[in-house]
Amino acid sequence: MSPAAGRPSPWRRLTLTQRLAAVFAVLLLACSGASAWLQVRANAMHDAQTAQRLSMGLAQHIADTSQLMDAAGLRREAVRELFDKLMAVNPNVEVYLVAPDGRIVGDATPRGHMLRDRIDIEPVRRLLAGDPLPIYGDDPRSLAGRKVFNAAPLRVDGQPHGYVYVVLQSEARDMLAADVAVSSVLGTTLWAIALVALLCLLAGLAAFNLITRPLRRLTATLRDFDGDDAAVASALASPAGQAAAGSRDEIAILEQTFHQMAARMAEQWRELTRQDQQRRELVANISHDLRTPLTSLHGYLETLLLKEQALSPEERRRYLEVALDQSRKVGRLAQALFELARLESGLIQPDTEAFSLPELIQDVFQKFELQAEARRVRLTARLDQDLPMVRADLGMIERVLTNLLDNALRHSPAGGGVEVAVRRSGARVEVRVADQGPGVAEALRETLFTRASVWSHAGPERGGLGLLTVRRILQLHGDDIVLAQQQGAGATFVFGLPVDLPTVDTTSMRVTPGRLVG
Repeated sequence: MSPAAGRPSPWRRLTLTQRLAAVFAVLLLACSGASAWLQVRANAMHDAQTAQRLSMGLAQHIADTSQLMDAAGLRREAVRELFDKLMAVNPNVEVYLVAPDGRIVGDATPRGHMLRDRIDIEPVRRLLAGDPLPIYGDDPRSLAGRKVFNAAPLRVDGQPHGYVYVVLQSEARDMLAADVAVSSVLGTTLWAIALVALLCLLAGLAAFNLITRPLRRLTATLRDFDGDDAAVASALASPAGQAAAGSRDEIAILEQTFHQMAARMAEQWRELTRQDQQRRELVANISHDLRTPLTSLHGYLETLLLKEQALSPEERRRYLEVALDQSRKVGRLAQALFELARLESGLIQPDTEAFSLPELIQDVFQKFELQAEARRVRLTARLDQDLPMVRADLGMIERVLTNLLDNALRHSPAGGGVEVAVRRSGARVEVRVADQGPGVAEALRETLFTRASVWSHAGPERGGLGLLTVRRILQLHGDDIVLAQQQGAGATFVFGLPVDLPTVDTTSMRVTPGRLVG
């Protein structure tokens, strides 16, 4: 490809203001030319119609008062003498005597000036019939020209013998009019149109400058915008951005929309930065949490290998149990990571169904019964009477309760208790899981559901992957989990599930929970 092929055309190198000015100038020039042509044409038609109306009776007067023909035929000398006198008195007219078939039989034209010997008789008939003016007829002194005329029938002894044909704009008049038009009238008209066009061009350029000024300002803002908070604050604090609010101007609305978009982009950028930071912290925490059991597992396995002969059966069994326990921790972490990754991917969606929440809580309690007894922690449930069915994914909600109870048991001291309270709140069923542990420090509440650590169970300052998984499951159900404010020790987690509202079967008028019965 040649270098010229890659360069933009001159038109593309122009700014929007320059393009608008160029198009406007071309249109203004075309309109000025059309206006000048229409003005000249309108003046010519006005002059023609005025001349034709003023001279309407001239041909009839000539026909009535002059003896141009007698029984012997045309009186040529009388015709030429009369026509010479008329044309001398009024140089604006040319008089001809025309036969009924259109032949010119009498004239006072100098030799060589008349180029026709016949005219079209139809315009004469239209004029005599009273058709609207102006009516143009053939000019005997031009092969293609047509001019306004006056005509009257010429009668001898009451019988028609032709027409008196008077051309109202003579050749001499045309020559004089052309000189005058060039020198005065037409020049003045053209100068007036040129002045008006120039003023319109200046006004148009000023208008285009005012119209495109917000666009230029918006273009400069877009060019300098890099998405940071300072750029957004500068854009929103600009006079143009403040003036755009409440305006009905399209460009102002566009500018305001950009400022809103810039604010959203900045917010999204901050959110992406925050999520990236959380992801980095998650990777760092998981790496740390993996290192501890893997190091322990490696150390015990290495000890078993190096001191195989020196270890007693009891020591060997103890080392194997510790190594197995550490491998279980790694397995639980891998499973938790796998579940969280599947939930975050969006590939898993809740498969909702109606079920009884108290029955599910009873099943989960049975799962933790032995663990609670080992830790000497009481498991209690406080349920409202006549609780409705809820609609959710049974497996996911079981996972939520499992994670919350596991977390509560691990943080509850011996002799303490874990309580699950369920009550109806409008179209939701509210679930509260409370323990009697040391609670959560105020400084860590905001990041409790965003930062993860699995193995640091010595205190309540880490939420673990369990709470991240819980929150993601509830978000897929259109809800969320919160850490409630509670007086005294312990932590209380609250979430809600939608009630399975009954639907009315209009066929059998039966009320059935969650589905239509046909």
